[in-house]
Amino acid sequence: MKLKTIGEFGLINKISKITKIHPSVIKGIGDDCAVLKYTGNKYLLFTTDMILEGVHFKLKEAAPQQIGYKALAVNISDIAACGGIPKWAVVSAGFPKNTTVNFAEKLYKGMLSAASAFNVDIVGGDTNSSDKIVISVAMIGETDKSRLVLRSGAKKSDIIFITGSLKRAPDDLGFTPKIKESQFLINNFKINSMIDISDGLSSDLGHIINTSRKGARIYESLLPYKGNFNESILSTGEQFELLFTVNRRCATRLQKAVKIKNIKVTPIGEITGDIGKITFITKNGKSRILTPSGYRHF
Repeated sequence: MKLKTIGEFGLINKISKITKIHPSVIKGIGDDCAVLKYTGNKYLLFTTDMILEGVHFKLKEAAPQQIGYKALAVNISDIAACGGIPKWAVVSAGFPKNTTVNFAEKLYKGMLSAASAFNVDIVGGDTNSSDKIVISVAMIGETDKSRLVLRSGAKKSDIIFITGSLKRAPDDLGFTPKIKESQFLINNFKINSMIDISDGLSSDLGHIINTSRKGARIYESLLPYKGNFNESILSTGEQFELLFTVNRRCATRLQKAVKIKNIKVTPIGEITGDIGKITFITKNGKSRILTPSGYRHF
């Protein structure tokens, strides 16, 4: 059997089944961050992401500062999805031998710009020779124990929300990780589940319902986007908006509060008991089962 047969998440599932974890691990493989015991009232959040030349950026289209910024920002977005604050990062980079020092310095300055914007300290890393540019960042954040949010907490009848708007061509090189929005949400409401949209809305909603053992119903008429609707927007990755669920009473308060804070969140559907199924309701009222789709690495 080859990796392209089971796919990225099939591989992750296989690895998770043979991985043993220490009691100090609150949550291991299978969420935006691992969750580790830390202090009496806080957890550590531990995440890592790679960005690859030709996959996550193209040298002809991206400045080195943009590449460096994105390498850090995608990890900050994972911390936001778990309700945390990013704190420390280590960076490993592979460069072709003919890469100029100037390029590498500018790339690192892009990392520093993201680090500065979100008060992250870059505390170490590694470099190697590589055929193409590869950047891997590991990041640690922290969250109050009472405010930790995982993918797996969605409850039946929860309202599904999304921050911002869906885009056909997201600004994946210059997006702003939703730390501000995440902190507002967890500090004022009981968020039952949350994920950042990196692979595509339908794919990432699929992660929520699969880990929560629930289903979902979303409505075309509620989706926030510009222009004419094309279903491909549901599988467009690198949006880096937050997708989250709250109970109905909380949802009513939330919609009133965000207007005051000028934070855009939009209800797009509800969590159901139809395990593993996403029902899509079109504007003309027709319904069908939506197959989760989005970016896949294999």
